Amino acid sequence: MFSRLKEDIDAIMQRDPAARSRFEVLTCYPGLHAVVLHRLAHGCWNGGWRWLGRWISHWSRFLTGIEIHPGARVGRRVFIDHGMGVVIGETAEIGDDCTIYQGVTLGGTSLYKGQKRHPTLGAGVVVSAGAKVLGGFTIGDGARVGSNAVVLKPVPPGATAVGVPARIILPDAPAAQQGARQEFSAYGITPNADDPVSLALKSLIDNAAQQHERIEAVLAALDRLGEHLENTPNDRFDASELRRLMK
Repeated sequence: MFSRLKEDIDAIMQRDPAARSRFEVLTCYPGLHAVVLHRLAHGCWNGGWRWLGRWISHWSRFLTGIEIHPGARVGRRVFIDHGMGVVIGETAEIGDDCTIYQGVTLGGTSLYKGQKRHPTLGAGVVVSAGAKVLGGFTIGDGARVGSNAVVLKPVPPGATAVGVPARIILPDAPAAQQGARQEFSAYGITPNADDPVSLALKSLIDNAAQQHERIEAVLAALDRLGEHLENTPNDRFDASELRRLMK
């Protein structure tokens, strides 16, 4: 028990630059308190003391603002940062070294009992503030969920999900191929990563600009051959303004 607690405190010290001492983490971090109380509630739940597990979970929610159903499975070194408004459902599974920020919901979309209704987070997943992960699918190891994203389908390992509904951003190369360990990403921020919809729009703008240049070249060639086709000012296409808006 105490070794698990030490692990949890060390993990918070590593991931939160605001943590100044282990004593401060032990006494002032509701995310740590919620995880410790959940272990007690989860033990009661698995031991057949279902009402007692729910009662402990209820008081944990009252004290910390974090609601974790006693049936949920929470791994080692899980850090719930700030934590207010976090809701974790009964069949949710959270892997080791995950980080969950305030306002996150790991919810279910089915009303049938006995089914896997809530998501599974792999190891090292970061779920950012306000994100909603809804359904009994898996978020792969090392994946990130952006702030306020609504995730309704699986996320591959190492990928980032952003938007409503969430869209998947895949890394340029897996961390293993890059030969470097993937560093912790606070709030799931992925450096130099664009929204896939923005990338698609940029590609369409570039393609339209290229086609316009070709049309201009064809008109110039016809003009030299004596075939004069009128090109009104409204036919002019300026891609620079659109590219500026997409930055």
